[in-house]
Amino acid sequence: MILEASVHLANGTLLADGTWFQSPAIQQNLLAATGETLAMVAVSTLVAAIIGLLLGMALVATQHGGLYEDSAVHWLLSAIVNIGRAIPFIIVVFLLIDFSRWIAGTGHTWQQFAVPLTLSAAPYFARLVESNLMGVDQGKVEAVLMMGASRQRVLWGVLVREALPALIQSITILAVTIVGYSAMAGAVGGGGLGAMAQTAGYYNRNYDVLTIVVVLLVAIVMLIQWLGDMLSRLVDHR
Repeated sequence: MILEASVHLANGTLLADGTWFQSPAIQQNLLAATGETLAMVAVSTLVAAIIGLLLGMALVATQHGGLYEDSAVHWLLSAIVNIGRAIPFIIVVFLLIDFSRWIAGTGHTWQQFAVPLTLSAAPYFARLVESNLMGVDQGKVEAVLMMGASRQRVLWGVLVREALPALIQSITILAVTIVGYSAMAGAVGGGGLGAMAQTAGYYNRNYDVLTIVVVLLVAIVMLIQWLGDMLSRLVDHR
């Protein structure tokens, strides 16, 4: 049953579109906005995961007692990661606005906002990777080294391989975090569901739009978590 939305509230607020879930914004823009959000999340998660994985591996390898121990490099990498984590995402957007436009080639699109999304998420993921790799049993590392394996082989073949279930769970956490960041990016011109919620929903008092955006974001998060849990179980051979 279609609920009539042209109802005046006590404070004079009006739901503008006449009927719930049949507003032009939903019918014309919902699919495109969802696609933009999914693209923004997918690209940002992929690139941030690659950068964060390499940073996290470097942090573990260069720490005291690591495979490539180097206190100066470790301190520098740690400082970069800490600074990246300390700066709020919305500040990163403003700081990198010209650089993002140069990378994406356009202004106020999901491609532009994928740049600060990636650079904000990568240091966060690097710390997750560091924690995952440090959780690997050092006895396995020592055993493989005693067998004559190269340090590079130990890094990828032992540390990363043994930590793979935890790394997948960390990527899942990363993707869910980026979903939230993407909604914030949409509210400042990044397109996607966040922009739709702000312009078509909040500004025009279309609470059906807001409701659908929230439901879609929750569904995306639940799907990402389900996929992450499934993949983590598949690669866990313990």
